[in-house]
Amino acid sequence: MFDRKNRVAVIRRTTPVNDRLKIVCMPRVILMVILLGLAFQASAQPIRGGALPPPLPLFPPDNWWNTDVRSAPVDPNSAAYINFIGATRGMHPDFGGDSGDPASPIYGMPYLTVAGSQPLVPVAFDYADESDPGAPGRPFGYPIPEEAKTQQKWIEGGLAGDDPSADGDRHMLIVDRDNRILFELYALQWTGTRWEGGSGATWPLDSNARRPEGWTSADAAGLAILPGLVRYDEVFGSDPIRHAFRVTVRRSNGYVYPASHRAGSTAGALPMGARLRLKSSKDISGFPEPLRRVFQAMKTYGLIVADNGSDMYVSGTYDTRWDNDVLNPAFGAIKASDFEVVQLGWRPAAHAGRGRAVRH
Repeated sequence: MFDRKNRVAVIRRTTPVNDRLKIVCMPRVILMVILLGLAFQASAQPIRGGALPPPLPLFPPDNWWNTDVRSAPVDPNSAAYINFIGATRGMHPDFGGDSGDPASPIYGMPYLTVAGSQPLVPVAFDYADESDPGAPGRPFGYPIPEEAKTQQKWIEGGLAGDDPSADGDRHMLIVDRDNRILFELYALQWTGTRWEGGSGATWPLDSNARRPEGWTSADAAGLAILPGLVRYDEVFGSDPIRHAFRVTVRRSNGYVYPASHRAGSTAGALPMGARLRLKSSKDISGFPEPLRRVFQAMKTYGLIVADNGSDMYVSGTYDTRWDNDVLNPAFGAIKASDFEVVQLGWRPAAHAGRGRAVRH
């Protein structure tokens, strides 16, 4: 008999001569070390759509993404802004699962979580003067997984980092769950020798710091992207959604708080950072409960204009569990006229002076 400090493993071995069972004796401590090593290795792997670090929602409760705007005043030009968009324009969920299009394999934005041990790699930026070379208090670089160079579905649009046919915004959203930092990149591409991007921004999750005035981020408005996405786990969870959503418009004009960057100067258009609020009188009782949860968040927190694109396109995560046969008609049933524009640049009185712009 083996003593209790040893563990018996029975391994079947096949030889040309015979089949036999070989008893292998392994000290329990060695086995435990191996198992712990495998568990550590698994936990350190990048995870697409991984669990976000609590507390949720992302960023402090008084962050602009998480601010209750039900009592905020309506902007005096609200009706004109809605008419510029088109009163009958329906919302559209700019997210989903696999598209079936080899040129753009996915709908929505993928995000990934990484361990604090994920190696940081340098990125060469087109807008280097408005980009962060790395996170505050950390070495320069972004924790981009090696897999993203050659594998699909790590970057918005779905094509691999080294795909020469890739175009579009190509955002990559990375959460360092141990150091509580959000890394976001725009127009990311692997050239074969280095990572290149349009711009990049880092966001400590426990901070309300804005980008410096006039600076972009990985988004046109200078805002973070991930906290404004519609996520499957929230929509089909049991709690209310407690943050605003990211929305695009076809034209914009300047920027207002909480944005820091402009992406157009079309007269009559909304500025970056403007907030649309679903009217409290809008009846959403006929929608399935998960969608009511989304639309109620639009009443409580609103939609923040963050980029130029298609009017009333609401951003969300890539997730194969989404059912666009349900999402598309439900979103489309809610029109621009069902919204009002919150007073431009509004923030609660208690928050005035917060959200200081800092350079990372």
